[in-house]
Amino acid sequence: GNNNGSAFGGLSANNLFYNEAGALAMFITRFWTILLTLALAGSLAEKKKVPTGAGTLPTSSPLFIGWLILVVLVVGALNFLPALALGPVIEHLMMAGV
Repeated sequence: GNNNGSAFGGLSANNLFYNEAGALAMFITRFWTILLTLALAGSLAEKKKVPTGAGTLPTSSPLFIGWLILVVLVVGALNFLPALALGPVIEHLMMAGV
């Protein structure tokens, strides 16, 4: 029959178990990412700084800024390309009656 969620119509989600379980789940999932980020930051802070050499690309150069802008634009375009490409395809299929 129906699958509109009416099977849970009598469920009262505002009770101690659901409140505590939800709070625990939010606490664990929120703070484990913070702990991993702090561990990564601590690991990076302990590393020795490597002196710049002939193969180092300075992050303040126009070349780096250009590459950064290009990479951001390409990744952003790849993010929206499927939707932009499928729009005309779907429209053609709808006009053809498929």
